[in-house]
Order: sequence, then structure tokens, then C-alpha cells
Amino acid sequence: MKKRLLFILLFVSSFAFAQTIDFDEINIKIQTLGNKAISSYTANSAMDVGDTFSDLYFDVFEGEGMEQEIALSDPSLKTKLESEFNAVIGQAMRLAPKENVEKAWQALSKSLQQTADNHQSPESSFISVLLQSFFILLREGFEAMLVIMALVTYLRRTNPERVKIIWYGVYLALIASFATAYLITSVYEISGEAQEALEGVTMLLAAAVLFYVSYWLISKSESTKWQKYINTKIGAAVKTGSAYTLAFAAFLAVYREGAETVLFYQALALGASDQSMALVSGFALALVSLIILFFIMRSATMRLPMGLFFSVTAILLYYLAFVFVGKGILELQLAHWITSTPIESMISIEFLGIFPTIEGVISQLVFLLPLPIAYYVLSKRGKNV
Repeated sequence: MKKRLLFILLFVSSFAFAQTIDFDEINIKIQTLGNKAISSYTANSAMDVGDTFSDLYFDVFEGEGMEQEIALSDPSLKTKLESEFNAVIGQAMRLAPKENVEKAWQALSKSLQQTADNHQSPESSFISVLLQSFFILLREGFEAMLVIMALVTYLRRTNPERVKIIWYGVYLALIASFATAYLITSVYEISGEAQEALEGVTMLLAAAVLFYVSYWLISKSESTKWQKYINTKIGAAVKTGSAYTLAFAAFLAVYREGAETVLFYQALALGASDQSMALVSGFALALVSLIILFFIMRSATMRLPMGLFFSVTAILLYYLAFVFVGKGILELQLAHWITSTPIESMISIEFLGIFPTIEGVISQLVFLLPLPIAYYVLSKRGKNV
């Protein structure tokens, strides 16, 4: 895994030209064109206004680099702005009254202005580049590490010789992440819509796999049932389909973060071509930190009682799947694969993946529906053991 990550880093640090992102210039462009579109908004021009804001998102906010630079330092702000763009586009596309569209635009306009006012172009000093490089990998890698840690610890407690299959999934994900980033930036020049769609589909697929794995684990949380399961089925189950399902979960966890991480390092390398040693140093420190965290967390979970371990792991994976559903729907809405119907006066809860659209909220509610059913079924089974 270390070799794969270093290979990716060497690739992204090979860019030798600088790129300056002027937030004020981009903000003025969006504000000017956005105000013009809103002033001309009517029932007949609503779809055109929606298309205008979609173009502003993909061609200006994303296309001119503002989105990616925000994502380097503040991913939650990036998600907030994505959600607010989606609100304006969704209101216009559903032919909402002008005052509703104006309200959504005012929220977005205010956020863009505050972002531009607060933004300071990072200096290409050794320390600043090192810190950016460090936090990119630490931030993006931590979420994937949670899934990998849970899966590896599970196999170490049940069938240690099969742990390697998880790492095969990780290696394949790193290769796929590198290939995806390369295709996006160098070969196909994939459009912004296609990138959002790819992210959305990957998140929803990851949510589906984690959903399955979490329920499979929680069903084994009762110690008596778990011992019975070990004695009768664990060998065959882990050696066949179940192990490959876990490997697929590991693949998706890493791939979901991997391609984005490569693109982030590419952006950082473009803007700090004279500080390649700082970039490499920050990457190495983050990698070491993740490895240390991994072993600390794995040691802690190995000491948990078997039933508690499976319950905690299942809850963690279910939480991540719930978040992926919300964020996946948002990405598909930005890609225009799914309609967007904003909910007035509802706020976003980014750490839960909750965003104020009917489609997103309904999707997450549907995702929660099996929870009470599963609890009832498992409690009944527990009484019968």
C-alpha cells in the first residue's frame, strides 16, 4: 500500500507549473451573471435560469478552480456551497416563484462573498505546503481507514489468514483511483457533470455494500449466536462470498476517497511547484499518522467483547452508509441525474449527509426503514437461541 500511495504522490508532484486562483474575480463573475439571471427570471425563462446557474457551477465555480481550492482546506464549506448551488438550480428547474429563487440565490451569493472575503492565497512556503499536504491525506484517508480497520479487525478475530483479501481490495482501489484521476485530467477531459455522477454512483454503491455488511455483522452480535455461527458456518462463509464482499467494501471505501485525493494533490502540486519536498514530507507524515492511528484503533477494538465489537462496527458502517446516501444523492442532483426539490427553511447537516431537498431526505428515510424491522427480527431470533 505504501508503494502505491508513493507512486500516486510522485505522479501528482511531477507537475512543474503554477496556477493562481483569484477568488475575487471568480466571485464577481458569478455574482454578475447570477444577478442578471435572477433579474430576468420569469415562468417562461425559469429553465434557462436553472441552466445558467448550472453552467456557473460547472464552468466557473468548478471549472476555474475555486471549488477544488476550497476543498483542499475546508471540505464542509465546499459541500455547503454545492448544496446552495443545488438549491438555486432546483428552485428554478421546478418553476418556483421568483421570491423563492431569489431567496436561494441570496443565500448562495452571501456564502460566495464571505468565502471570497475570507480567502487568502496560500503562500508557497515550506510549512504551509507541508501542512496542506499533511491534512489532505489525513482528512481523506481517515474515513476510508475506519472501514478498513473494522474489516481487518473482524477477519483477524475470525479468520486471520483471510486478512490479505482486504488488502487486495485496497491495492486495486489505489490503482483504480490513480487511473480515474488520470483519465479525468489527461485523457477524456470528463465533464463536470460526469465527475459528479461518478462520485454519486460510487457513494451510493458504497452505501449499499456497507448497508449489507453492517446488518450481517449486527446479526452476529449476540455471543451465543456468534459461537454457534463459528462452529457451523464461519469457515465456509469467510472462504467464499462473504470474504469477497468485505474486500469489495474495502475497495469502495478507498476508491471513494482515492481519486479525489489524487486530484487534490495535483492541485496542490500545481500551485506549489517549488515546494515538492514539503509536499512529499507532508504526505509521508500523514501516512505515518494514519498507520499509527490504525494500529491504536485496531488494538482497542481487539479488546472489546465479541458482541460489543460487532455492534460497534455495525453502527459505524451503518452511519457511514447513511452519510453516503445523502451525499451521493446531492452529487447526482448536481449532475442532473436526479431532480432537486428544495425544502424551505431546512438547514444542511453536513456530518450526517443531510441536505434540504425532498429527494435526499426521502432517500435517507427509506434507508432507515429496515432498521426497526431488523431490530425486531434480531430480538426475536435472540429469544429463540
